[in-house]
Amino acid sequence: MKILFIDKPHEILKTFLENAGHEVVEGYNLDRRQILERIKDYQGLVIRSRIALDKEFIDAGSSLKFIARSGAGMESIDTDYAQSKNIACINSPEGNMDAVAEHALGCLLSLLNNLSKADREVRAGKWIREENRGTELGSLSVGIIGYGNMGSAFAGKLSGIGCRILVYDKYKSGFGSTNVIETDLQTIQNECEVLSLHTPLTAETEFMINASFLEKFKKKLWFINTARGRCVRTNDLVRALKTGRVAGAALDVFEYEDSSFEKFSLDNESLQKNPDWQYLVSAPNVILTPHIAGWSHQSSRKNAQILADKILRFFQ
Repeated sequence: MKILFIDKPHEILKTFLENAGHEVVEGYNLDRRQILERIKDYQGLVIRSRIALDKEFIDAGSSLKFIARSGAGMESIDTDYAQSKNIACINSPEGNMDAVAEHALGCLLSLLNNLSKADREVRAGKWIREENRGTELGSLSVGIIGYGNMGSAFAGKLSGIGCRILVYDKYKSGFGSTNVIETDLQTIQNECEVLSLHTPLTAETEFMINASFLEKFKKKLWFINTARGRCVRTNDLVRALKTGRVAGAALDVFEYEDSSFEKFSLDNESLQKNPDWQYLVSAPNVILTPHIAGWSHQSSRKNAQILADKILRFFQ
């Protein structure tokens, strides 16, 4: 097959595909129009998120047999339409699930122990101990929404700490174990002090974390989002932070990101005038990271290896 790389994965993906006899063409600098002009000549496509693959794009790819997404999120691809055209849609969530899980755990531990806040204070010459007294994770109940690769990996990292782990997944059942309690949303809202989100972005999950959802929690909540930004209504989260309903939040993804989150600009005018964003960047109980939860040195290689295995196995 002739395969176009729109985004740059780890080099081993190209090596594996070429060694299997496929032709790989690098199109990292091609814009959407240029790709649309060329895509009919390719049987395979490797992407991350730089360009949205809508119906126009898929129709132009009349010879496509597969679209491979390095990483997990498939929201930039019209997968239903692609599959109706017999185009296989492949991704590699297994490759960065450990990176996401470790990032989420690191953010949670930092929030509970005021690490970022205390670090800034010491650097500013302030020696404040009592106000930075930590909360032990092992004493808490942690709720996880979504028990796919990311959610299950996060539960695995938590399992040795001693906290209760309650998990809700609308589309899965029978996954409860000695370490994980399979439950419903209401139980999580009644019993948990921590919530970590691990869902894809779909019409069903868009803005699922909103004022109504947060108000149902019986206890003060620490919130972690390493999933997708538009699963959370930022204004509602900010209000919950201001009232103290949410004790702290760690956000690796943001409502304001577009589909090309790798090029998201933090200095655009609308963002700088956004009062919710300005609150988040100044709040001492909020941790912000630039969509890097799944972006480890190891995950880059693992994503490429897994994609290569899936592509070669699929077309063997």
